[in-house]
Amino acid sequence: MADTQTATKKATQQLQASMRDMEPAEMGRDMVQYLREYARENPESAALWCFGIGFVLGWKLKIW
Repeated sequence: MADTQTATKKATQQLQASMRDMEPAEMGRDMVQYLREYARENPESAALWCFGIGFVLGWKLKIW
């Protein structure tokens, strides 16, 4: 258990350090790339997320 927590802390610190060095445009490209990979690996889950987000946005931003 302690090994998992230590590994998680180390990974979090490395991620934070790498994010400080990134430019916003690069972060955006990385996020888009990650989402595309996730959608390829989990198409059903990605489709449900898109449907859910679209439903909530459509419900809250309706014109009438």
